[in-house]
Amino acid sequence: MKIAIVGAGAMGSVYAAHFAQAGHEIWAIDTWRAHIDAINADGLRLEGPNGADRRVHNLKAVSDVAQAGACDLYVIATKGAGVGAAAAQIAAVMKPTSLVLTIQNGLGAGERIAQHMPTQNVLLGVADGFGASMRGPGHAHHSAMKLIRLGEMVGGLSQRLQKLEALWQSAGFNARAFADIHQLIWEKFLCNVALSGPCTLFDCAVGELMATDDRRTIALGCLHEAYAAGRAEGIAFSFDDPVAYLDAFVGMMPLASPSMRQDHQARRPSEIDAINGMVPVVAARHGLAAPYNETISALVRAQEARFTQG
Repeated sequence: MKIAIVGAGAMGSVYAAHFAQAGHEIWAIDTWRAHIDAINADGLRLEGPNGADRRVHNLKAVSDVAQAGACDLYVIATKGAGVGAAAAQIAAVMKPTSLVLTIQNGLGAGERIAQHMPTQNVLLGVADGFGASMRGPGHAHHSAMKLIRLGEMVGGLSQRLQKLEALWQSAGFNARAFADIHQLIWEKFLCNVALSGPCTLFDCAVGELMATDDRRTIALGCLHEAYAAGRAEGIAFSFDDPVAYLDAFVGMMPLASPSMRQDHQARRPSEIDAINGMVPVVAARHGLAAPYNETISALVRAQEARFTQG
């Protein structure tokens, strides 16, 4: 199968390496020129999990979707802000049977894609329990690989969704198709909201955040606002106690550092608008307030403004 990974950062590199090793024709697409050049010169190096260290050579790395052309599957693995641009490039070259799978943190990826193409061939994914980072151009590291959750935008278990599940499984991923992917997106979103912005501002790992009383209060404030917004949206959460759900999540990986914090450590813009910044947007649709998330978002944006000034 011909597969394009659009956004070959930390997570995209994990996807590209595994699919290439499974024998598929892989195109890794990214705007980081040094990364593209390193892959083409020496292959893609991938470390972890469980101490594995490999270098994958049988893939092509380019900087534009047009260079890959028509593919059977496009996996959009960009940051949230890059989804729209990726969709526009894909729409210009995809064939009628191409599938587009978008895997991001936060909310709104499907809606951003819909601005550039019909969504009948668009599916949604959630990466659960994945920890990944870039060690340098052509060199990615991932510390955990729990589950890839897949679903149709309109819900249900279609035949193509089940084939997509089998494709990911055959490449070594623990993948599973779900009838209600939106529930799973929102359940991950709650953890992202509670941990990403606060960990970024306090510059700490998730366990430290939740173990410090005043920081925990802020994280739970963000969490409760997101949970209320999701309930108002009609999301059928699998739990009634979001605090217990969050605590269990943090307990599995207390040393984890959210990607938003990693972005700020590298002085890069983050996905704040797709994560904490989305809570006030959704809350407002239902007459709800979200002061914790409004404040966190404003503070993160202020920090990011200083990146461009300095």
